[in-house]
Amino acid sequence: MAKPGLDGHERGAKVVARGLRDAGMEVIYTGIRQTPESIAAAALQEDLDAICLSILSGAHLSICRRLADAMAEMGIEDIPVVVGGIIPEDDTEELRRLGVRAIFGPGSNLDDIVAAVQEIVGGADA
Repeated sequence: MAKPGLDGHERGAKVVARGLRDAGMEVIYTGIRQTPESIAAAALQEDLDAICLSILSGAHLSICRRLADAMAEMGIEDIPVVVGGIIPEDDTEELRRLGVRAIFGPGSNLDDIVAAVQEIVGGADA
């Protein structure tokens, strides 16, 4: 779980991180104000099954482009990315083109997020 950019509103990221943890997943939370490059480096170092981003700043397209570039440079572009935040419907196609596997907006059900991440990483025991 990562919170890229300068936005410091991390409550949602922490709630989702706890929900994933309570569902039995190992969760590494990088904290706020991470760069896409530092997130990719953490994913490589920790051998992650998925990267979950919380983005409320409106910079989701530029952040996801930079993350996709950094992941490609590190050879980890196959790690699925999940994005939550204020994401306009018009931007979802571009995010999916960048490799984002699931997108969750404000008010998304935590059980739905957990189920989607479990499915993406390969099963309920992930």
